[in-house]
Amino acid sequence: MPRPLIPVLAVLIGSVACNGAELPWVLIDDFESDLEHWTIIDAENNTDPHVPDPQVTEIRSDSEAGNHFMLKKPAADGVVGNRKAITIRPLPITVDIGETYTFFTRINVEYFPNNHSFGLANVPGADIASEHYDSFEPMIRITDKLESDGYKNNGTLQVLGGGDMRYSYIVNPASGEPANQMEPGVWYQVWYVVNNATLEEGGQSYDLYVQGGEFETRQLVYEGAKFRMQRELPLTFFMAICNTGPHDAPYGNGGVRYDDIYMARGRTLSSPLQ
Repeated sequence: MPRPLIPVLAVLIGSVACNGAELPWVLIDDFESDLEHWTIIDAENNTDPHVPDPQVTEIRSDSEAGNHFMLKKPAADGVVGNRKAITIRPLPITVDIGETYTFFTRINVEYFPNNHSFGLANVPGADIASEHYDSFEPMIRITDKLESDGYKNNGTLQVLGGGDMRYSYIVNPASGEPANQMEPGVWYQVWYVVNNATLEEGGQSYDLYVQGGEFETRQLVYEGAKFRMQRELPLTFFMAICNTGPHDAPYGNGGVRYDDIYMARGRTLSSPLQ
C-alpha cells in the first residue's frame, strides 16, 4: 500500500541568482531534509514470510562529505519477494508536449547484484502502482540480473534503445563499445535530455550524458533512446523502481543512492552543482 504523502510541491530553490539573473536549474530534491514529498509504494509484495512495507527508501548521510542522499533498496538484505518497490515525486515543473528539458541526477551503486530503474512518468499518481514499469517514459536501468531468456546483464547503465522496450547498453564514445559495469561506491553524474515532442515531430526520445567511473569528463553515451510507452502526454513525476526478483531466482538486494536531482529547460549541459 502507498505510504502517506504530503502533496506539496517543492519551492523552486535557486531559480534566481543574487544579481537577478535567472539560473537554468530547478531543484527537484537534494535530500538535505526529509522525504515528505515522496510517495513510497510496494505494489507487489510477495515476501514470504510476509514483511509489511519491505522497501528500504531512506535518507542516509556521508559524514565525511557532510552530505545527505536517498538510499533505495527493494528490501533489506536477505528478504525476497518485493517485486515492484516504487518511489515517486511530483516534478516542480510539468514537461508539456513539445517541450525539451534536461534532467540531472547523481547516482551511486551500493553493490551488485541488483535491479533498478529510474526516470520520468506521465500517468496519474493513483495509477502508478498498477502500471508500475509501464508508468515510465524515459527510463534508465541499472542491473546485472539474469533475464528469463538466459541473458545475463553485466551492470552497465542501460537505456531503452528501441521502440519495442528493448534495453541497450550505453557506449563509451572513445571505443565505440559498451561501457564498463558501473563501479560500486562511485558517484556518477547523469544528464538526460528529454524531448517530449510528438512522434510525428521527432520526439518521445532522450539523449544520455554521463560523467564518472571510466568517464573523466561528461560524455554523450547514448543518443536517441526511446520513451517506453510513447503516450505523448505531459511528464509529471520522477520515478524510481527496484525489484528483489522472485523467490526461485532472486536478483539481489543491492541498493542505489540518489542525490541532487534537478531539471532545466532545453538542452542544458552545465552542472547545477557549480
